Amino acid sequence: MSKLDFKLEPVEGKPRRFRHGSIYDPIVDGFLKGEESLVEVNVEGKSANYLRMQLNKRIQLRGLSEKVKVSVVDDVTYMERL
Repeated sequence: MSKLDFKLEPVEGKPRRFRHGSIYDPIVDGFLKGEESLVEVNVEGKSANYLRMQLNKRIQLRGLSEKVKVSVVDDVTYMERL
């Protein structure tokens, strides 16, 4: 039986791939380019909670969770800088 050389290294987690082309990326990009610290976000035909969920997915995948927060109050979606 031959000896096999190997090395095990602990890691924090598996890297996630950045998915390109989400229709919600322009909303995040527009907010980041602007200077406002708090904005209301409206997308025709999308509920506030659905919009929050989609924007949060894009923010997390892009590693922006420390800079941007999305919340819903009284069925209105807000984006704010942290």
